[in-house]
Amino acid sequence: MPWSDHECKQKLEQSLKLLSKYEWLLDAYVLDFFLDDHWSKLPLEWQKHLADIPLEHLGELIQSGDKNRRLTWPQELVTLKQDLQELCISRTPEFHAEVGKTPLKCLLNLVYSSIAPQNSLTCPLLEHPKLRHMFTKRVKPKKHHEIRRMAEICALSNRQTPVDFVVDFGAGIGHLARILGYGFGLRVCCFEMQPDLNKQAGEIDAKLEAMASKHLPASERQHFQRPVHLTQRLKSDTQPAEFLSCIRDALQIGSEDFRFGIVGLHPCGNLGPTLMRMFLGCPQAKFLNFVGCCYQKMTTEATHPRDPVQGYPLSRFLSTHPRSQLSYEAREISCHATEVYHDRLMAGDYEHLRIHSLRAAAERIIVHEFPHLRHCALRNVKHSPGLTFHEYFQRAVQGTRFADLDSRTLSTEQTEEDLANWQRIVCFYTLRLMLAPLVESIILYDRCLFLMENDCEVRIEAIFEPRLSPRNHITRAVKLP
Repeated sequence: MPWSDHECKQKLEQSLKLLSKYEWLLDAYVLDFFLDDHWSKLPLEWQKHLADIPLEHLGELIQSGDKNRRLTWPQELVTLKQDLQELCISRTPEFHAEVGKTPLKCLLNLVYSSIAPQNSLTCPLLEHPKLRHMFTKRVKPKKHHEIRRMAEICALSNRQTPVDFVVDFGAGIGHLARILGYGFGLRVCCFEMQPDLNKQAGEIDAKLEAMASKHLPASERQHFQRPVHLTQRLKSDTQPAEFLSCIRDALQIGSEDFRFGIVGLHPCGNLGPTLMRMFLGCPQAKFLNFVGCCYQKMTTEATHPRDPVQGYPLSRFLSTHPRSQLSYEAREISCHATEVYHDRLMAGDYEHLRIHSLRAAAERIIVHEFPHLRHCALRNVKHSPGLTFHEYFQRAVQGTRFADLDSRTLSTEQTEEDLANWQRIVCFYTLRLMLAPLVESIILYDRCLFLMENDCEVRIEAIFEPRLSPRNHITRAVKLP
């Protein structure tokens, strides 16, 4: 059921109160772990309990379903976990709550299953033996899962709130639009700023139509709607009249009498809030379906005080709230893959988790030699079996001013002590990750309330399997009569 205005405000108040208590933890940089002695900042009871804990036990902190009754935790951590379960929006999609028990098998079933959840419609064309590859060619399982679920939900939205067409923002090469247009017969206008992607999309559309003419009778192709690919960028200051003019020209619509829906699959940063404002600013827009991502890229009052609008907060309620601001570090951790990290902990796959400790040890060395240079960008280094700190450091600093550091600076007693405490970083990172869903929920509650303040009925729910697609919450809105 959709939330009420009161429920949203209550959740936000409680969430922000809890967040303020642990803000110090969320705002801590893991790469500063050794340099700023983050371990000493944890409550003493936490330090004692986590000092020698088997790392697989940490998984219980970041998954709501895990509960080993033989384990005991500090009471404050128990209370924190209970509060998070109460306040955070569920990350488990309704179609598969038991996926974590057999991840690989279940994930593959989700990707390729033709059974849609109750809150969506199925697309038979995706199962056609001669045509289904046109929808999946060069599409990774993650993307396939996302576009299929998104298309099924958008088709249901169109049935419940009929429109003349759908506008797909950030359409890329048209994977989602293709399912909507050819699979469900919806007219789609694709907004994509890169002309090369639009060109590729048109070529794939033409190939699909040629294949369909060979394998489907004309009667089964009557519903086909070729997407219209428009090279256009939607900016935060784009006005509704300008946007509507582009749509009318692209679709050759001569009047103002039309209805459309807005769709966005992982609009990055501020684009999600921009879609919401455009939805509210266009009387012809009747429904909105989007799944956001990259919250750390949203602008805020603190980061862009001169901008006329920001990506967060959006609601009137939070805009005047004294504790509403979320730091960059908090928004960044909210985008991490909690379930994947949990599975690695539970499977005993620890070695690759050491990469954080290598980076933190490198940071201490760099700042010792160059005190004015903190948080400098280094090369990304993937963990590999047997990777030594010396090997990591040389790869990470290649091409930077730190490449000429004397190798003797890498072999100090302090560095050896830091590297020996790598498990403490895993504990610390897990504690931060424990709070990540709370930050995302605050952002989603704010979006929900913003739409409700503007006379919309809103629901937010998990629609993707989070191990495939960590940003898995869809915001669905329709305007009230």
